[in-house]
Amino acid sequence: MSAPARTFTVRNVQLIRALFAAAAAVMITFSPDHSAAVGLSVFSGFVFVSAFVLVLAAWLVLPAGSRWSYLLLAALGFAAGMVSGIPLWRNDDLFFGVVCAWALISGGVELFAGIRARRSDDPTARDAITVGAFGVLLGILLLLIPAGLVQEYSIESAGTFELTGIILGVGMFGAYAAIVAVFLGIAGLTPRAKAAAEDAGITEPDQSAAPEAADRGGER
Repeated sequence: MSAPARTFTVRNVQLIRALFAAAAAVMITFSPDHSAAVGLSVFSGFVFVSAFVLVLAAWLVLPAGSRWSYLLLAALGFAAGMVSGIPLWRNDDLFFGVVCAWALISGGVELFAGIRARRSDDPTARDAITVGAFGVLLGILLLLIPAGLVQEYSIESAGTFELTGIILGVGMFGAYAAIVAVFLGIAGLTPRAKAAAEDAGITEPDQSAAPEAADRGGER
């Protein structure tokens, strides 16, 4: 007899995280203002709601011994969201400092958790490794962008424009959110036979008794 299917699974977590990442990417992409105030506002909302989802997932989806990574990622998200959520503090230096630190630390945690899960043949290990690597890459790219960069450029018949470090930084965060949204969306929608069986509470039958039953003429 199979156990009742769980209503909230790892696949649901991936899809919800993808949805919030896509929302952040859309807000950055279609905003004409790529200032620190806008970037930190979007970032704050993104990490807050993502942290809330991870807390729920830790208790509703994961077994007790596997919750540490989700809870740590949630704590990092809440901390980054609170610091970046104060309007008076929002400036270029805060954007690069908070987003870069969050990306490097949370990305490193998720990458490490994915590597550990891979040893136990966890089907979600590859997703954690990839998303963690994206986070670390974002942090490295933000470290390489000078916060005070100001570069003028001209486009014929359009005029002269100014490219700044904060525009690049906010754009990098938007690109990161878009990539994570696409990756987690695909991961959440891709069927996995083993994961689907576990989500439905179906386990493989014990084959160890089969040879013994055959020796006794099929009697159990």
